[in-house]
Parts: sequence; C-alpha cells; structure tokens
Amino acid sequence: MNPDKKLAFGLMRLPQTDPSDPTSIDDAQVCAMVDRFLGAGFTYFDTAAPYHGGASEEAFRRCVVERHPRDAYTVTDKLSLWMVERPEDLRPFFDAQLERLGVDYVDYYLLHAMDAARLERAEELGAFDVLAQLKADGLVRHVGFSFHDTADVLERILERHPEMEYVQLQLNYADWEDAEVQSRACHEVCERHSKPVLVMEPVKGGQLANLPPDLEERLRAMGPERSVASWAIRFAASQPQVAMVLSGMSDEAQAADNLATMRDFQPLTAEEQVELLDIAEEIRSRASIPCTACRYCVDGCPQKIRIPDYFKLVNRVAMFGEGSLPKARRDYAAQAQSAGKASDCVHCLQCEEHCPQHLPITELLEQVAEVLE
Repeated sequence: MNPDKKLAFGLMRLPQTDPSDPTSIDDAQVCAMVDRFLGAGFTYFDTAAPYHGGASEEAFRRCVVERHPRDAYTVTDKLSLWMVERPEDLRPFFDAQLERLGVDYVDYYLLHAMDAARLERAEELGAFDVLAQLKADGLVRHVGFSFHDTADVLERILERHPEMEYVQLQLNYADWEDAEVQSRACHEVCERHSKPVLVMEPVKGGQLANLPPDLEERLRAMGPERSVASWAIRFAASQPQVAMVLSGMSDEAQAADNLATMRDFQPLTAEEQVELLDIAEEIRSRASIPCTACRYCVDGCPQKIRIPDYFKLVNRVAMFGEGSLPKARRDYAAQAQSAGKASDCVHCLQCEEHCPQHLPITELLEQVAEVLE
C-alpha cells in the first residue's frame, strides 16, 4: 500500500447504461476511469460480491484484470457473511470470488460489514480461521474487516482478534462526532491498536458533495479552486491512522476530481479542520426531529412502521438540503417494502407512550409522509 497514494477506486457505485438495472455496468466508461486512475499512479480497487447486484467483481475482471498486468493493481474483496449459511460454505464462496475476479490471489480480504451480531456469527462459522488459512495458503495477502457499529464493539473485535491487520471505517467530517457512527471514537480505537484505517463513505454517499448553498459558500471561501467534495476526501485522508480513502466513483468527472485532489495530496491545516468540523456541527443542528433512535416506539407498533429510520431520512433532507431528497425517497421506498409506511399510522399512540423524548410521533409521521411519499 503506497503511503503517498491514498486514493482507492470503489466499485460500488459504477456508471450504468440503465439506471434502473444495477448490473448494467457501463464498461466503456469504467475502463476509461480505470486507465486514468492507474495512469496517475494509483493502484487500489475495492469490490464485494453484493455490489451492483452481484456484477461488480466481474466488471473488475473485464475492466482491470483482462486489460492490465497483475502487478499494476491491488484488489480488496470481502466475505459477506449474510450470503453464507454453514461453515463449509465459506471456502467455496471465496473460490467463486476468485473466479469472478479472474485473479490467483486477493491482496486484501475483509469480513464484510462487521457489527456486534456479525462478530458472533463470524466466530460461530469459523470465519476468522478461514481468513487465517487463506492467508497461510497465499490466496490472500492481508486480512481485516469493514465495520458498522460503535467504538466499544470495535474494541471488542480487536481485543478478540488482534490478527486482523486492517479496519475499514465509515469516516467523514459529518460523522466525526456523530453519536451513532462515531467516526472519531472508532478511529481512536484503531490508533490504540495500531491498525491502519481504510476509509469508506468519505463523502457520506455523495451528501458532502452537495451541501446547502450557505455551507458550500463557506468552503468556497477557504479555497475557491477546490470542489466541495474534495474537502471531504482531504479530511479523511488527513487523519493520522488512515492508509487509504475509498471513493465510489460514478462517472469520469468524479474520477477526475478525486485524482486532482489526491495526485498531489495536501493535508488539511489545523484551521481548515476546525472549519470543517464547525460546518459538521451546523449540519447536525439542522436536524428537524430530535429522535435518539432508541427504537422503543417500534415495539408494539401494529403497522410495523420503522419510525426512527424514517425520521432519520427526514433529518437527512433537513440537514443536507433538497439535493438529498431523491435518494431519501428511494431509501424510504426500499425500507417501506418490508414495513409499514408513515401514512399507515392508525394513531393508536402506543409509540408516544414509550418515547423517552416525548415526541409527537403521530404528527411527525404525517410530516414524513408529506416529505417522502
């Protein structure tokens, strides 16, 4: 891993020929992006079996492996535990990934999206032992895990499995002090355990590339020549434990902007970091619903409405502006497929009786329906 080339090409949000079909990857555009990326001296690619409806790994083979020598790139793939059922499924799962990738070995292999429940599941399946054996067999060069949980859970994993070499974290300036994501606290755990950090979601799914106009103006004042997204990339890359910053590049313009930011990387100054964290605090202050996501309201809901999840989506729109509304509506529609919609509320008021914040939940659900349905 080149310490001077911290930008990674994430293959999770590739350009598509059909926006409604995630498997319709635009190979021509991806190949152009790959060539530009490698030509600038960057080498790190990140994929996983579930990405693009299962098509991401094969796109990597077509656009990278079949067109460039093996020593020109490194590839990270992941063991997605929800896609296996028994211990004996783990090795065939990996072998199928190797075949789709078209390589003889994987440079970095991560347990995918670990949290408290998946830690227990991974140990039950013997996944940590499988990773160790793959490394011993030379099929994997380095092992680690990607992570979505609180800092205390991360501490638990690293205490129980110090053999893990890398941790992939959601890290960006908006989530640095976020009570749920805990980017800073998780980064500090990695520092204590001397584990290099691979950053995912540095631009928070694109939200930090499209800020409300007044906040964008504050960034422009610091550096008129820099894109809004570049500040988020630089924030992530400037943190001391960070070894690599993944960007899920969706088109050639994004790739060009990322390369312009990271080709001659300049860490944030202390003053710039303070300003970004102040902007993050301003973003958080704009949340319209003070929900703590305790989920007491969910138990007993006769309509099985995912109340805190829907409030979170409305808060996202309030914090990041109208530009975030289309994605919030898509996420809402996806969540409502397996749960009640906000407009399904029957005003039984059980949720309000259980809410520690004493929120007027039934009224707020009407607001959710107005915004997201």
